[in-house]
Amino acid sequence: MTTPTRTPAAIDTSALRELTKDGSGPRLLDVRTPGEFHTVHIPGAYNAPLDTLREYRAELLHHLDEDTVLICRSGARAAQAEQALSDAGLPNLRVLQGGMAAWEAAKGPVTRRAARWELERQVRLIAGSIVLVSGLAGLAIPGLHLIGTAVGAGLTFAAVTNTCAMGMLLAKLPYNRGPRTDINSVIAALRSRP
Repeated sequence: MTTPTRTPAAIDTSALRELTKDGSGPRLLDVRTPGEFHTVHIPGAYNAPLDTLREYRAELLHHLDEDTVLICRSGARAAQAEQALSDAGLPNLRVLQGGMAAWEAAKGPVTRRAARWELERQVRLIAGSIVLVSGLAGLAIPGLHLIGTAVGAGLTFAAVTNTCAMGMLLAKLPYNRGPRTDINSVIAALRSRP
C-alpha cells in the first residue's frame, strides 16, 4: 500500500510580492544549488541547497517558523524541502507556486549575477545528447540504441516520482555549486533576523 502524496501549502507570486514589498514579510529559503542561487534570486532570500537543508534541518528548525516560504526553480525541490522540514517537525511551510520561473515571469524583483544554465536545462541537454548519439551510433552498432531507451525510462521515472537522479548528479558538479553555501552563516543570519 502506498502512502498518499501530500501537497504542500503554496503561495503565489502576487501574494508573496505583496508580503515582501516593504522589506519585511516571510523568511525566504531558496533550496536551489548555490550556482542557481548565485545567478538569480529574490532579494533577501537565504540559500540552503536541498541536500544541505536535509543534512542541517535540525539546526535550521530552531531558526525557521511557519512564516517561511521555500523557493526553487519550478516548485519541485521546494516541495521536497517542505516534506523534509515537515517530517523533522516544522509543519505549515509554504512553497512558492511555480518557483523562480513564475517569479521572474511575474516581473518580481531579483538580484541577478552572471548567468548559468538551470539544472532542468542541463538535464535536457545531457539526456537529449545521450539519446541522439546512442540512436545514431545504434545504426552502426546493433543494440546501442537501447542506451537511449534506458535514458527515456529514467526520465519517465523522474517525472512519476518527482525526483531526478541525473539532476542530483549534475548538482554536484563544480559548475553548479558556484560559491559554496556556508550553512553556518545562513543559520546565523536567520538567528539575527527578528
